[in-house]
Amino acid sequence: METEINVVDAKDRSRYEALDADGTLMGFVDYKLHPGVIAFLHAETLPEFRGHGVAGRIASKSLDDARALGLRVKPACPFYRDYLEQHTEYADLVKRPAEENQ
Repeated sequence: METEINVVDAKDRSRYEALDADGTLMGFVDYKLHPGVIAFLHAETLPEFRGHGVAGRIASKSLDDARALGLRVKPACPFYRDYLEQHTEYADLVKRPAEENQ
């Protein structure tokens, strides 16, 4: 049986959250919005949900949302840096070092 994973933008907490069908928190990524940029700061999957694709679902949803909103991405979190290296379809979203002061 596969666990249902719903990813939502909990804007009041500045984080994306993954919830199971019962609304139990499975994992999250904290973010900070800047003009035209979203910085992903810290991603975490709760221990009992690790190995079930939770972090990947959070990453893909948050990156798809960033693209839809026209935001550049600053991957301050190691998980997001690794995820973006492996998922080159999101490479166009990455805020490059030359853009840091913009």
